[in-house]
Amino acid sequence: MKRARLAPVDDLPASGEPVPAWPGRTVVVDGARIHLRDTPARRPGAEPAVYVHGLGGSSLNWTDLAYLLADRLDGQAVDLPGFGRSDPARRYTLAALADRVVRLIEYAERGPVHLFGNSLGGAVAVRVAGTRPDLVRTLTLVSPAMPFLDPRRSFHGRMVPLLLLPRVDRLAARRMAAVDPADLARMVIESCFGDPTRYPEQRFAEAVAEARLRSTVPWYAAAYVASLRGLVVSFLRAYLPGKGSLWRAAARIAVPTLVVAGCQDLIVDARVAAQVARTVPDSRLLMLDGVGHVAQMEVPQLVARAVQGMLTEVGSAPTVPAPRAAPVTGVRTVPVTGELAGESAG
Repeated sequence: MKRARLAPVDDLPASGEPVPAWPGRTVVVDGARIHLRDTPARRPGAEPAVYVHGLGGSSLNWTDLAYLLADRLDGQAVDLPGFGRSDPARRYTLAALADRVVRLIEYAERGPVHLFGNSLGGAVAVRVAGTRPDLVRTLTLVSPAMPFLDPRRSFHGRMVPLLLLPRVDRLAARRMAAVDPADLARMVIESCFGDPTRYPEQRFAEAVAEARLRSTVPWYAAAYVASLRGLVVSFLRAYLPGKGSLWRAAARIAVPTLVVAGCQDLIVDARVAAQVARTVPDSRLLMLDGVGHVAQMEVPQLVARAVQGMLTEVGSAPTVPAPRAAPVTGVRTVPVTGELAGESAG
């Protein structure tokens, strides 16, 4: 584990109003529709990237980060099965979700890719990188949902016992249907952001529209519950003998890896990020004070600078500096187990 290097702020495009959501399209892989959002590269020679969202999220979670990195990366953000606008799946185990990402990369013939994952998507990305190293060029994990066994350190901890109930997906669907989409979006933002005031109005409107969409999708609650159950099972298996351990998969990752986490994360124990960075052989760690579970949404400039720093370090797709971006204020990087992210911001 080493310090994450932050590229100069001049390396990012100028900041302004939030960019619109990237246009989506649907591809059919193994008979199932997968919804993607493409962030086209702004410069020749950009390398392919795939972005994987977290539990309950969608491809919209990567809009701002993908824009900031489009000088170097030609991005595709995917809706996992049952989320966003993708078809449901028969199985929502971590292995099944990882296989869907693998098949997408193979289908698009874009590999190896720069792979990004947040939360559940981070765990999926760890499994992909640990089992199919030929498909991954670098790995960026934002608050990856790697195994920890103290439910008190997660907002979702109170839900774990409910996973044992029969037809809990129907109960979840009724609870979600009873909440106004705007209130549901606010609840998600408050649980995932260290500072909810950082969430732009445009992004809030998009989140409300996404919440309304979920209320019309009959399989959304089932996909949410089954994915959470699959994640919990992966947590338990991680501490048992066998090849299914996520920690063993992390130890096999051979590509340069960036681990980012917010110290105010209410979803995943913030201490997990340092453990991931210690486990992955070629890793860089960035801990952000005042930031929550979705740093790529809350402070996309800082995350983009850390990604740019890694890409420059490993000699991937050098590019001409873009117009200067405004600095992020109110956030600082903090030391974790003796490792410092490299500099303070704001």
